[in-house]
Amino acid sequence: MRVGVVGLRMGLHLAAWCRRLGMEVIAACDRDPGRCAEAAEMLPGTTFFEEWTALLDHPMDAVVLANDFDEHAPLAIAFLDRGIHVLSESAACVDERQAAELLAAERRSSATYSFAENYVFHPHVNLIRKALADGEIGRPTLIEADYLHAMSPAEVTGLIGDPDHWRGRIEPTAYCTHTLSPILSLTGELPVEVSAYPVDTADVRAAVVMVVRLSGGGLAISRHGFLQGEPDSHWSWVSVRGTEGLAESVRAPGDRAWSVRVRTEGWVGGATVDEERAPTPRCLADGTPVEPKAEGTVRILEGFRACVEHGAQPLVPVEQAIAASLVGVVGARSLREGSRPIEMPKLSE
Repeated sequence: MRVGVVGLRMGLHLAAWCRRLGMEVIAACDRDPGRCAEAAEMLPGTTFFEEWTALLDHPMDAVVLANDFDEHAPLAIAFLDRGIHVLSESAACVDERQAAELLAAERRSSATYSFAENYVFHPHVNLIRKALADGEIGRPTLIEADYLHAMSPAEVTGLIGDPDHWRGRIEPTAYCTHTLSPILSLTGELPVEVSAYPVDTADVRAAVVMVVRLSGGGLAISRHGFLQGEPDSHWSWVSVRGTEGLAESVRAPGDRAWSVRVRTEGWVGGATVDEERAPTPRCLADGTPVEPKAEGTVRILEGFRACVEHGAQPLVPVEQAIAASLVGVVGARSLREGSRPIEMPKLSE
């Protein structure tokens, strides 16, 4: 499988994993020549370009889009129209027009679109998914997910205070797919209404809370941004309350942050079950252990390869990618309108 990579910050990390998993990284691009030079040392045999359009005519099967957060959709559409399979980082789109155009491109293409949302397959999310599949907590009714960074004010300003950097350009609600994508994957539902609230009205860009009504009737609460007190983990916490119990990740430092507490109420089966479960360590095919924080990335890339080589369905398909991304778009509108609940757009196919 011949792969191209656009963007050599996170893209270099993804390219290295592609090679470890047996894919051939034949082309890559970045607007910064220095990044291309650095990547050339790590990716021998790869051809480098400064413009992504050069990859459209390169003889490759698939492309990984790891360019700026708010620039993915136009590239995804162009590659899909060339019959090149796409693995796109977040966000999938930045407005309803892009969402409709991306959906149409995926529908007419002979290639597939996959969303590179690794948080859907982190160890704690996998444990919660199994508890749901085994019927231990019943039907999910209240789902919460956090993606939070505990950082100094100076560090936060360095990230979101530069208007020339994508973090300085995007709305405070935009970077929500690390919370929404696990929510949508675990429930199998779609968002239908969004309300967004700034955590601190004196600094509305720092952190937001979004309340999302799901298509199955349940409620989701998404928190992301910069808040103090998070343990030195992956900054992700997920909780699912069901009609018969609870499954939630443990908010703790170190490896315990990947564990999950599962409780099934006693009235369900005669005895209360309340226990903490640790994930089973994962290894590559050659027996090499995979760090917990890399498990989601490995699973996404393995799934992408299965799409390209065996015709498998995308692990995170275009519909979920668009829905998770548009929650941030609709949330921004709600924020501007005093946190008014706003219905999600209905995109035609």
